[in-house]
Amino acid sequence: MKVTLNRINGEYLFECANKNGQKILLDNTTHIDAKGVSPMESLLMAVAGCSGIDIISILKKQRQELTVFSAEVEGERVEEDDAKPFKKIKVTYFLEGNIDFGKAARAAQLSFDKYCSVSKTLQPKVEFEYEVIVNGMRAKADE
Repeated sequence: MKVTLNRINGEYLFECANKNGQKILLDNTTHIDAKGVSPMESLLMAVAGCSGIDIISILKKQRQELTVFSAEVEGERVEEDDAKPFKKIKVTYFLEGNIDFGKAARAAQLSFDKYCSVSKTLQPKVEFEYEVIVNGMRAKADE
């Protein structure tokens, strides 16, 4: 796997591309005119995307009728020398459709325990918490 990064202005704006040419913009979001996401925000997005792919794939195999899938990700950071790495990341998934809650919760658990390469890369240094909300019903995924 290989990606490229090119600076595209006189400041901190970078265009990143994969081998197929798909692109994202990264920027220093402490500047008021930032035009991209911060690298740390992109990491949170990667956790949501990776685990989202897992959950959707698992639910499709179980013939669950998923009509809406979205997620919110919150990262808690800690000062460590001159850096501020994540110490905890919480993901809340919002699913709608004809979906068995237990299957949705199990899919999220499997993603974090077994399949999500992004979260696996960050563990054990980063603690993960997740919650699944199906058709407006909220419950912890591990209940």
